[in-house]
Amino acid sequence: MKLLIVALFLQGLVQTMGQAQAPAPGPAGPTNVTAILSKAGQFTMFVKLLESTQEADQINNQLNNSNSGLTIFAPPDNAFSSLKSGLLNSLSDQQKVQLVQFHILSDYVAQSEFQTASNPLRTQAGNSNDGEYPLNVTTSGNQVNITTGVVNTTVSNSIYSDGQLAVYQVDQVLLPLAFFRTPAPAPAPEGGKPKKGAKAADTSDDNTDDSTDTSGASELVKFRLSKVVFAISLAAASIYMVL
Repeated sequence: MKLLIVALFLQGLVQTMGQAQAPAPGPAGPTNVTAILSKAGQFTMFVKLLESTQEADQINNQLNNSNSGLTIFAPPDNAFSSLKSGLLNSLSDQQKVQLVQFHILSDYVAQSEFQTASNPLRTQAGNSNDGEYPLNVTTSGNQVNITTGVVNTTVSNSIYSDGQLAVYQVDQVLLPLAFFRTPAPAPAPEGGKPKKGAKAADTSDDNTDDSTDTSGASELVKFRLSKVVFAISLAAASIYMVL
C-alpha cells in the first residue's frame, strides 16, 4: 500500500515538472485586417473593398513590417445598403481607393484619445482641407461622433485593439466632400472674345476705307468740272471767231 502511494506521488511529481518545462504558446500570427473583420461578421462589403483596392495588403504589410499604428473605421453591410442606389458603382477605381483610405487614420487612436484629438483628422486619403477629405470628431461622454461634411455618424462599437491597430464600427459609410463638389467652370476659349488690338485694327481699316472713298469722290467731281469748263471755253472761242 505504501509503495502504491509513493508511486502515485512520484507520477504526479513528474507530470507537474513536465508541465512546468513545457514551452509557452507561440506568438500570435501576423495581423490580418480582413481576418479580423471577417471574424467580427457583417463587414463583407468593406472587406471586398479592402481586397479589390489592394488596401488590405498595404495595411497588413505596414502593420507587420513597421511599428507604425493605424486606426480603421469599418462600416457594416447595412451601411452600404443605405447608400444611394448606384453610388458605389459610379465611382472610378481611384475613387474607390480614396473611399477606403478615407476610413483609415495613419496613427493608432484609442477610443479615449478621441476626446483630445485635433480636427480635422488626417486620413490616408490625403488633403484634409475643407472641400477635400476633412474628417472631424466630437465626443459626448463615451460617444464619438464623426462628420465628413456629407455624413454625420457615430462610432458604435470597438471591434479590435492591440495597441498598434484599432478597428471601430461606424454606422454609415464615410463619404468625403471631394466626391460631391461642383467642378469649376472651364475658362472661355480665347477666340470667344475679340482682342482689343484686333478691334482697333478693324476700326482703323474702316476709317481708311471711308477716307479712300471720300478722296475718290472728290477727284471724280474735279474731273467732271474741268470737262464742263473746257466745253464752255470751246464754245466761247467758237462764238468769238464767228464775230
